[in-house]
This record gives sequence, structure tokens and C-alpha cells, in this order.
Amino acid sequence: MIILDTSIWIEFLKGNSQYTSKVKSLLENREILAVECIFAELLQGTNNDRERSLILSYWNHLPKLNDNGLFIEAGLFSGKNKLLDKGVGLIDSLIYIHAMKTGSMIWTLDKKLTRIISDKQIYKP
Repeated sequence: MIILDTSIWIEFLKGNSQYTSKVKSLLENREILAVECIFAELLQGTNNDRERSLILSYWNHLPKLNDNGLFIEAGLFSGKNKLLDKGVGLIDSLIYIHAMKTGSMIWTLDKKLTRIISDKQIYKP
């Protein structure tokens, strides 16, 4: 499975051709794992009901991990590894924990997030 970070979803939703076809292919093959905090960030940036409806449609149809307790685990992981000192926030820590729990790769444009994940965990289309 692949976790699309908020940065990739935004490029896809904007219709950026560099991302559109690959994300569509991943969606069609059900290879994308939805992460609640990413979709919350996407919804936070919506401007109208059409945008909210589109994002919620993806959310409702993608596979997800039961994330009970993962925010706490992400906080512990972040604290132990001093990630905040490296500019890596709680949301990125949570995305990392999701990937670790599921064996998923992460596709991101976020340089700070790529600092905490190994090359084999980074999705490179």
C-alpha cells in the first residue's frame, strides 16, 4: 500500500499532470491507504461543498487502518526521537507510524518528512 501525503493529494486534486495519471492508477488498483489526519488537512483547505464532497468520497472508498491509539504512539515516537527539534510535526510522525504499522510506502513532497523515513519507505513513481 501507498500513503499519499497531503502534498501529493493537493497536486492530484489541482490536476497537475505530473501526478494525475499515477494517482489515478493507484486509486484504480486500490493501492492507496487513507490516513485520517491527511484527509482532515485536505478538508481544512477546501473552499466549497463540491471540494469537500470530492475529498470525502475518496475518504469513504479507500482502505484505512484502525488508528485507535496511533496519535499517542506517534507522540511517543516523536518525543523519543526529538522529531520536533528536526522540524517534523505530529502529523508527519503519525503518517510515519501508519506506514510502519502497515508496511506501506509514503509518497510525499515534504522534505522534512523524507528526513525520517528510509529510502525503501519512500514511494518513487
